[in-house]
Amino acid sequence: MLDIKIQKTSSPKKKTAADQPLGFGKIFTDHMFVMDYTEGKGWHDARVEPFRNLSLSPAAMVFHYGQEMFEGLKAYRGDDGKHYVFRPDMNAMRTNNTNDRLVIPRIPVEDFVQAVKTVVKVDADWIPSAPGTSLYIRPFIIATDEFLGVAPSKTYLFIIILSPSGAYYESGLAPVGIWIEDEYVRAVKGGMGFAKTGGNYAASLIAQVKAHDEGFSQVLWLDGVERKYIEEVGAMNIFFKINGTVLTPELNGSILPGITRDSVIKLCKSWGIPVEERRISVDELLEAQANGTLEEVFGTGTAAVISPVGKLRFKDEVMTIKDGGIGELSQKLYDTVTGIQLGRIEDKFGWRVCID
Repeated sequence: MLDIKIQKTSSPKKKTAADQPLGFGKIFTDHMFVMDYTEGKGWHDARVEPFRNLSLSPAAMVFHYGQEMFEGLKAYRGDDGKHYVFRPDMNAMRTNNTNDRLVIPRIPVEDFVQAVKTVVKVDADWIPSAPGTSLYIRPFIIATDEFLGVAPSKTYLFIIILSPSGAYYESGLAPVGIWIEDEYVRAVKGGMGFAKTGGNYAASLIAQVKAHDEGFSQVLWLDGVERKYIEEVGAMNIFFKINGTVLTPELNGSILPGITRDSVIKLCKSWGIPVEERRISVDELLEAQANGTLEEVFGTGTAAVISPVGKLRFKDEVMTIKDGGIGELSQKLYDTVTGIQLGRIEDKFGWRVCID
């Protein structure tokens, strides 16, 4: 167990009024968690301190070689007044999978979870209560060695910051348009597609801009070799309901193993809905759309939870999913996941963790 020292701010920030929109990731709480790593000493000096700017050398390796990772999860104010986080152990395990790929030292799962619970508890009064809101939690690790050689850093910072946020999409649960990218690729097997690291997201920006210019909210990536198999959306995993079966791309090393993705698969199976994790080609989608068996499309992720897709564009063809509305399964999944997160329905899986 970490010995976490807590230093509270002497100048609390003014919170956003209850009737004012929060947006996403724009407002930050009073405190942050910080822990240092030094080669030969390990992780040390765990602390909660006032939110502040960082002071780093211009030679810090994170700036030059991108040795960094991040995670994302949320805290909720339950209907019972208690405060909850959702499956933080999964974020801890995914952190270590990413760390292994980037040669960053592992953080014990129990230490990660303790750090999250501690800093959220300190700033629990920042957790919003309006419908659709939450406290977004952003853990991240950066390499801090002052060295311009290409090698793993010998020092790191593990930091957790918090941001009270509204819905990820301003449109809320309204179906979004997805652009299937056929020019650029995001990741390939053997690369870092499965890791939650900034380089993956930087690589996605050029296609994201192109999609936005054409009126689409997100980019759906194809595999980097044959350019024909569906992989994932920039900010979420993707699901298709075709002829009664739920399909999602298999985890093949170039797809992020989403925690909401895993939750949705478990929920569907518990309801007796057939689920297949496998390769899905664009041609299969086009055929299903043509013969009327493409019933629903939705994305899953921590930020948006469930994001119904109303239309898909591939080259010159735009597929409208059913009538462009929210599918029955998409709505049920959203209601169930958020219901568990907020303590409204029974948590049969043990996913909801109370921090009080």
